[in-house]
Amino acid sequence: MAKNKTTETVSSVNDFINAVDNEAKRNDAFQLVKIIQEITGFEPKMWGPSIIGFGSYHYKYASGHEGDAPLAGFSPRKAATTVYFYLPEENRDELLSKLGKHTSSKACIYIKKLNDIDIEILIKIILLSIEYTQNLYPSK
Repeated sequence: MAKNKTTETVSSVNDFINAVDNEAKRNDAFQLVKIIQEITGFEPKMWGPSIIGFGSYHYKYASGHEGDAPLAGFSPRKAATTVYFYLPEENRDELLSKLGKHTSSKACIYIKKLNDIDIEILIKIILLSIEYTQNLYPSK
């Protein structure tokens, strides 16, 4: 079975963020670290070369594939800051409709600037995502 590419590393979160070219995106990243650390109580860690994660959980799929992933995470990518989430369908559309200017995919929210969104809704999304993930994959 293939080894997971996105694993927790010992790389510096601050060094990673300080290397982001765009100053506004860099400032947003530091703000997101502060917000997510505050609401989760977890220290930020680098996962792979470009994801900042908070906490972790162990998953195992029916296929047998298993691994560890951050409970909450984001990446300040060139096109947009990507926030990773996992919500039940019944909460997803309503919360995303209230978030503000963004695009999304099944498990990602793409944000150009934090000023474009409602931070309180983002916090709700992150907290619900963590709760949902912990219910799906409880710690042993």
